[in-house]
Amino acid sequence: MATTIRFKPLLPLSPLPKQTNSSLTSCLSLPISRPRRYVAVSVAFNPQGNFDVSLFDDDDDDESKVSPPLPPTKGRFDVVIDNDTISRLDLSPFQAATGMKNPLSVKPHEFLERSIGFTINYTRPDPRDPRELSEYPDIRLWFVRLDATYPWLPVLLDWKAGELARYAAMLVPHQMNMKMGVVFNPEALELFVMNKVFIVYSWLKHHNIPKPELKANNMARMLGFGIGGELYDLVENYPLEE
Repeated sequence: MATTIRFKPLLPLSPLPKQTNSSLTSCLSLPISRPRRYVAVSVAFNPQGNFDVSLFDDDDDDESKVSPPLPPTKGRFDVVIDNDTISRLDLSPFQAATGMKNPLSVKPHEFLERSIGFTINYTRPDPRDPRELSEYPDIRLWFVRLDATYPWLPVLLDWKAGELARYAAMLVPHQMNMKMGVVFNPEALELFVMNKVFIVYSWLKHHNIPKPELKANNMARMLGFGIGGELYDLVENYPLEE
């Protein structure tokens, strides 16, 4: 009998379509109840950056707005990057700040307790350029290299201060909205979240972190999604050969 993995969005979306395929199915589509193509998530592009967010730009109810991110967590690992670092795709500031010289030797325990955040000291070539940091290709490319090197990094970020959403904005297609701030392409965000859930769950389990599915679920919830337990049952029932 086929098993259905329900990928449950926590945003106000229309009901998921019925599954008629006899093969293993994952509900990854997000049919939004109004004809909009993007999903908004709370983001801070610097420790003081605040964005009012609602799913649609014509929603004026203040009660529906998401609270802004909290200040940076005290004692976190703070990574400072600048134009020179970004232009050279130099990951050494990250490695120096966190001590993560070799990705294969990193153990999550200490970083889960302290978390990681970024300070981006970027001087715009044109001071009148209105683009946000996540809209600069060179900055995004630096984060692409970082993510390729440390693919489980999102689980270690300072979520309360908005670092997870900011990190996602560097890697996921989005638009900027005057009212909503960063507005993600929903399909791209879904794929990003699912990819990170698989990576994070396996990495935490490998390092004997108790109940790794809870941490992976919390990460997904921070970006607006819920993950059913059936997903982890399938991962456990069909493990990869080592």
